[in-house]
Amino acid sequence: MKPLRNDCFALPPGVNWTPVEEALARLKERLHPVVEIETGVPLAEANGRILAKDVLAPRAHPPSTNSAVDGYAFAGPLTDVHTQMPLVDGRSAAGVPYQAEVPVGHAIRILTGAVVPAGTDTVVLDEDCEAVDGVLHLNGSLKQRANTRQAGEDILSGDAIIGAGTRLAPTHISVLASVGVTQVDAFKPLRVGVLSTGDEVKPVGADVTDWQIYDANRPMLMSLVAQLGYQVVDLGHALDRAEEVVKALDAGAEQCDIILTSGGISAGDEDHVSKTLKAQGEISNWRIALKPGRPLALAMYKGTPVVGLPGNPVAAWVCTLRFAAPAMALLSGGEWFEPQGFEMQANFTKNKKPGRSELLRARVRDGKVEVFSSEGSGRVTGLAWSQGLVELDESAQQIEPGVTVRYIPYSSFGL
Repeated sequence: MKPLRNDCFALPPGVNWTPVEEALARLKERLHPVVEIETGVPLAEANGRILAKDVLAPRAHPPSTNSAVDGYAFAGPLTDVHTQMPLVDGRSAAGVPYQAEVPVGHAIRILTGAVVPAGTDTVVLDEDCEAVDGVLHLNGSLKQRANTRQAGEDILSGDAIIGAGTRLAPTHISVLASVGVTQVDAFKPLRVGVLSTGDEVKPVGADVTDWQIYDANRPMLMSLVAQLGYQVVDLGHALDRAEEVVKALDAGAEQCDIILTSGGISAGDEDHVSKTLKAQGEISNWRIALKPGRPLALAMYKGTPVVGLPGNPVAAWVCTLRFAAPAMALLSGGEWFEPQGFEMQANFTKNKKPGRSELLRARVRDGKVEVFSSEGSGRVTGLAWSQGLVELDESAQQIEPGVTVRYIPYSSFGL
């Protein structure tokens, strides 16, 4: 795969604040798949993989016309409501088709899923007829080909059934299996490194003092990456020391296709992630017009893209979903996505100032959207409470109960 340019994240001269939609458009334009293609991935191992090539159906589905019900097959249509037909000996069952041709004016017993025998094209349900002494008595009329599933009505041989860039789910596996596909060409899983930083941050389980906090970001981001279907590479935790950050980023550049960091991306004395990226890579600190978020470092470090996330857990979560998730989808060979939102009535009050977009932790109850009681970026309880986000654009808004807002469930991000 062609590597990303070192300056792919660079902002135009004079640009300081970047609106959310503009930032997303720039990412989409400048990224492309960075993972290699693996040929001949067995179908049993393909779930969750991203297709590298369109899959063409090697056979039709269904391969032959068959019955949708238990009943009797004959040549239609049926217009006489009191028709009688002699029955031929034998039957057509699923997996055991009737081999001969049914004579004109005759009917034959047929079961659900069985191939419709030659000489017939229509099936009557058991409930709409009666077989007595080798004669079928029908009550009512039937259109030609009633109660049958036509050969190829779902898939024709040679059809492109699943397109390149699709992340295979169990439903796709079913489609592939139905036409006999045994293997596919897929992109190798995207390897995503996750690094947390900060002297005040300690791994869960470590001894802490009152001025230290447990690392909530790295376990959260690693779980998020895994749930999105990517390969997680734990790059651990680096103290606010240039040499530690360099060591961690070196390990990430060697093992990963993209690196997510949290903390240390501003311009403070101890923001060693941004300092290291400036000194040894190419960095663009995007000041996103977004709350929570704002600082988002996009960089190239020794040929590996780096997304520097804010240190506050809520901001890290929001920026990962809104920016890193579609970017990782594109890097992994999939399609860039815009999350599906829904217009719903608000069940909250908010006076929003102009100038920035906002993403509020939210959930739906009784058909209306409610938001978490606090907008603080450190309030991790709001993450567990929420089931999605309310997205408000840059304009000034007065939200009252009953006003329509855009709600984006987490499932729209692939979770």
